[in-house]
Amino acid sequence: MNESNPEELENGQAEAEAGNSNGNGAAASVEDRVAALTAERDETKDRMLRIAAEFENWKKRARKEQEDGEAKVRESVLRDMLDVIDNLERALGASGKGQPDKKAAPAADPAAVLKGVELVLRLLQSKLERYGVKAIETDGQPFDPRLHEAISRLETAAVPPGHVAAELQRGYRIGERLLRPAMVSVAAAPANAAPPPRSAGDDGA
Repeated sequence: MNESNPEELENGQAEAEAGNSNGNGAAASVEDRVAALTAERDETKDRMLRIAAEFENWKKRARKEQEDGEAKVRESVLRDMLDVIDNLERALGASGKGQPDKKAAPAADPAAVLKGVELVLRLLQSKLERYGVKAIETDGQPFDPRLHEAISRLETAAVPPGHVAAELQRGYRIGERLLRPAMVSVAAAPANAAPPPRSAGDDGA
């Protein structure tokens, strides 16, 4: 029976140990890679959750800021309207109205009352202009369906047909946008109006 060479046995054992070492190393490398990917996934998930939470908080802040801004604008407009109400109440007080608990005041001068109303109206118009609200010009203007609402037709020779003959209710715009159209009567040629004179070029040859 042939005996094995001791040197060959040692070499075989060394090779087997090296193979086991390589296999264990490959397995460890896969496990490390899986662990790294899992950690990266968890980190990405946490980051996305934080971003979603921050976005939701930003939306809430933006909504609150918008609501606060709108409330401030409303308050500013209403404060200006209170000035107008104060002046109207003063006018009523000067005329003896609105004071049932006091003795009737002497009749106010109609001219003074009219002047007071005109002052209040100018005050209100100036307040509206602060917010870009301006009246639409209508007198003698061509009828424009974008700005005017025709309520009736008025036969008249004072303005050309198709133009505004009378303003029934004033219209307003805010900036370049229409706030309310003006209600108007549109001019039409009178039924008994004489036809326009014919020129020499109108005769047929």
